[in-house]
Amino acid sequence: MTEPAPRSQDLPERVGVVGGGRMGAGVAHALLTSGAAVTVVEVDSRLDAARSRVEDAVRASAQRGTLEQTVDAVLDRLTVTSDASRLAGAGLVVEAVPEDIAVKTAALQRIADAVDGACVVATNTSSLPVAELALAVPEPARFLGMHFFNPVPASRLVEVVVGPATDPGVVDRVVAWVGRLGKAAVVVQDSPGFASSRLGLTLGLEAIRMVEQGVASPADIDTAMELGYKHPTGPLRLTDLVGLDVRLGIAEHLARTLGERFAPPQLLRDMVARGELGRKSGQGFYSWPA
Repeated sequence: MTEPAPRSQDLPERVGVVGGGRMGAGVAHALLTSGAAVTVVEVDSRLDAARSRVEDAVRASAQRGTLEQTVDAVLDRLTVTSDASRLAGAGLVVEAVPEDIAVKTAALQRIADAVDGACVVATNTSSLPVAELALAVPEPARFLGMHFFNPVPASRLVEVVVGPATDPGVVDRVVAWVGRLGKAAVVVQDSPGFASSRLGLTLGLEAIRMVEQGVASPADIDTAMELGYKHPTGPLRLTDLVGLDVRLGIAEHLARTLGERFAPPQLLRDMVARGELGRKSGQGFYSWPA
């Protein structure tokens, strides 16, 4: 008997993630634990670190009791490689390399060379123009943004960013796939900062200005937003989690495109120059012991 064709809302059996850093590993974890076979592509020098991040995230899910299969069964579906041609046959590939237009363009070109015309290609950018990144792929109708939030295992939100050439049917499929990951999708049009980064950065930059001006300590500013406005995490602790360098890059991009109201405070520039990048460096507005 012929097997029924997969429904469009089902996750593809094979998916790929290009980039094995904190975000890429989080995306790979979400896809793995939802049943897909995942190929993570990373450069040779970072292969072991990428594999360890994904494996640690899967084991943490098992410890929380949220894994439906054994750790070994889930990790049997994981491939970590530097060979982008291993992405062939994937139904979805998510680019999750650093937030730099040249780096992302190069990664998207590698993806485009490896996959066929049926594959949906997504970028995990938090602010870069989807329309500009789409120039790197031959079929922009199958290209869009899938902005996952850090930390991916704990965050339920995925911002689906629609480019000017994105096929509406692809948007519908990706929204359904996000649901299969146990997450909620919001659909936004391609614009500077989209919705989440634009609003989140506005609050974060003002909080940094308040520290700069001596209005209050980072902890007191965060507590005010957590207790007074029910934010799960204050804007300065969140900045540490996102990365001060990442927030600086987004602020500079939004200042160029939307105006001086997004100009980065000097304190943010100084902290990044000193290497105080937040959790990933061990020091930001807070100290983060290893």
